[in-house]
Order: sequence, then C-alpha cells, then structure tokens
Amino acid sequence: MENVIIIRYTEIHLKGLNRPYFEKALVRNLESALAPIEGAVVRRGESRVYVENVPDEKLDAALDVLGRVYGVHSFSPAVRLPQDFNAAAEALAALVAEERAKIPKETVMFRVEAKRADKRFPMNSNEIAAKAGGVILKSVPGLKVNLSDPELTAYIEIRRDGAYCYTRVLMGPGGMPVGCNGRVALLLSGGIDSPVAGCMIAKRGVALSAVHFESFPYTSEKALEKVHDLAKLMARYTGPIRLHTIRFTDIQMTLYEKCPSDYLTVLMRRFMMRIAERIAEADGCKALVTGESLGQVASQTLDSLGVTDSAVDMLVLRPLIGLDKLEITNLAERFGTFETSILPYEDCCTVFVPKHPVTRPRMETIRDAEAALDVEGMITAALATDVITEIGA
Repeated sequence: MENVIIIRYTEIHLKGLNRPYFEKALVRNLESALAPIEGAVVRRGESRVYVENVPDEKLDAALDVLGRVYGVHSFSPAVRLPQDFNAAAEALAALVAEERAKIPKETVMFRVEAKRADKRFPMNSNEIAAKAGGVILKSVPGLKVNLSDPELTAYIEIRRDGAYCYTRVLMGPGGMPVGCNGRVALLLSGGIDSPVAGCMIAKRGVALSAVHFESFPYTSEKALEKVHDLAKLMARYTGPIRLHTIRFTDIQMTLYEKCPSDYLTVLMRRFMMRIAERIAEADGCKALVTGESLGQVASQTLDSLGVTDSAVDMLVLRPLIGLDKLEITNLAERFGTFETSILPYEDCCTVFVPKHPVTRPRMETIRDAEAALDVEGMITAALATDVITEIGA
C-alpha cells in the first residue's frame, strides 16, 4: 500500500486527439508547482494524473499547492493497493474510521462510491460498493448507510494499475493548464481589478507578461514594491510572470501641459495601450489584457473603451468586463490579492486625474490632441525606461 494524490481534469478530456498535449502541459505545471516538495513525482495515468512520493509531513503543503494549479478540477489524497478486493476494502475501512472520528456524532450517515475502470475485474461497480460498505459497517462503529444524503463518502476505484481508496475530494481551480494557449500582456496596476483579471485570464491557459506604469517621483518605491508583491501572489496561480516596469511620468506631464484636461485619462490609456502593445509583440504575446469593467469609471464607458482600443491593432481581452465591483473584490479575496491591493500607495492611474473626465470622448478631439504631440518619440522614450523582472511565486 502506498500513498498517492489523484488529480482529475475535465476540460482536457474534450480535446480529442490533442489531449496528450494538454495533459503534458498539466504535468509540466504540476512538476513546477510541486518542485519545493523534495521527492514528489508527477505521473500521467489513464485519464488521471498522480502525485507520488510526497512525505506525510508535506501532504498538506502539496494539497495547498494543487488547489492553485489551473487545469486541476479536483484531487484526492488516496492509498493505492494491488487489485485485491479484501485488502482494498480493509484499507478503505481504515480511512473511513479516521474520518468518522472527526465527526462528533453518535451516528454518521455514509455511503460508498465505486468505479470499475478496469472492466476485467470480476465485480461490477455496484457489487464493489455494496460489499465494501458491508466491510466498513462491520469494522467501524457508529455508521449508517444513507445513499442520498451522506455525511461521509468513501471512494474506491479499480484501475489497471491497482485499487485506489480515499475519502476526500478537494476542488481545484479548473480551467486549462497555463501556457497551453500562448502568452498575453496584462496591464498591471496596483489596484484591485488588474491582478484579478490576470488570474482569470491565466485560467484559460495563457502565460503572462505584465506591464506596469510608474510615475516617479509622484509614486513611491513602496508603490512599486506593492506591484511586485501582487505579481508574486498572482504567480501562485498564473506561474512565472515577466514584469515590465515603464517610467510614465514624462508622458503624463506632456499630456497635462498640452492636451484638454477632461481628455487626460483616455489619452493616457491610449499611450499605455500603445506601449504595452510594443512590449507584447517583443514578448511574443497574442493579446493585451486589462482589468476594466464596463461603466465602472469614466474611462470604462463603451465610448471610452472604443477610443482606447483604436490606439492598437492587437486583440484586447477584458476578463472582468461584466462583473461589478463586489464580484471583483470577492475574486480578489479568493486569489489572495485583495489585502495587498488596498494598501494606500498611489499608482500612476491616480496621478493627474481630471476633476471631470470625459465619458463620451470624440475621436476628432483625440486626433487633434495627438497631432500636436510627438507620439512615436514619446513611446520610444518610455520604452527605453523598461525594467524587466522575472516574478515567481
């Protein structure tokens, strides 16, 4: 008998002949995420992935990591035995006894779920469940069968490589393995929204570059540290992030001096998008990603978003476009970025904010304002300030 962790996936099953590619990507990401746990081995099985050789004292740490690996639908700490029903039933009873002891009730409702993946095994799933349930009832006091609403469920799977027994099914984040759908560039501020957008889009299988705009000396070193901390928190879900930090102060000052004040925000956004597009192209990214939500602020109206997008040719993705602030905040708490996002350090988006920003910007006004600027020269100068940091979890 040996301890293993069973990992299940769902969406990958739908990939037909391409499924091995996605399975390999998941295994690669699992190996990377579990690298700090010395000795852990990740192995592909039949419609499953298994984590083996995890020391008992590292099990909780391994389970914590698996709860953040995209592509994992659910996972279970289990024991694996040879295809011997009696041995498997006794092992399952021992696991049930451990779980039953945690429930302070005189009688605990339970059931057994069985799966016979190896059709050569002489008992079918119903027979396995019924007979294993009988063994458990004889071995563990204080149990009663309830198939419809149990408090404890025992699982047994008969597969070609053995019998697997477990009592816990833990939920993973789902989605697709990071990296299997290419790379995107996230415009990362120090606020609540953009870190959530990055975590959400990574769930669809993309790796992240990130572009952060700072406005030194109007923003502090603490503000930049905050963004690095956010990237580290995100990387627990997204994998490594290539963070580009751009000095944006000169562009903001130029716009402040030469452009209509109510257009400052949308003009800044257009410059950010242009710069991010150049960085994205250099990094091999296929799209830009922002944390914008429709109607949340003046720069996020339909008119403003359209004007912003027209500054670039690259596809722009907005994972949060239909969410309200409460929904986004709940996601930030789930991803663990919220407490860092609300630290009181200003980012460049809060510098030079006009009192009455335009909500329905006109392209004619935008063209006139930008015609008076050396747009290409401003972009080139900003790109020259790029500082690249590789961020890991």
